[in-house]
Amino acid sequence: QVQLVESGGGLVQAGGSLRLSCAASGGTFASYVMGWFRQAPGKEREFVAAISRGGVNTVYKDSVKGRFTISRDNAKNTVYLQMNSLKPEDTAVYYCAADSGWRIVITSDEYDYWGQGTQVTVSS
Repeated sequence: QVQLVESGGGLVQAGGSLRLSCAASGGTFASYVMGWFRQAPGKEREFVAAISRGGVNTVYKDSVKGRFTISRDNAKNTVYLQMNSLKPEDTAVYYCAADSGWRIVITSDEYDYWGQGTQVTVSS
């Protein structure tokens, strides 16, 4: 059983930056593909970014490409999401998730474990 705890959310003005962290425990972190998802009020949860087990391969939602960067530190059992040039439409609860499969996937039902989420609010 893997436990995931997100941190780093908050209120920021448009154009600003935030760095989300997700600390994992209870499993072998390096054996999981890690992903970030978000859910805005009244909307479905959507894929944001994912990173392969070794950190070499990444995938991003089109609207965050060039602004967000996902990374991981397997020695620290932590995955990060650096968010730059934030926009009001990035406002959502952000969740990290772990998938025990071999390949990067972008659908939420493929992921096995989820954190509790952290709120990101971008003001205009």
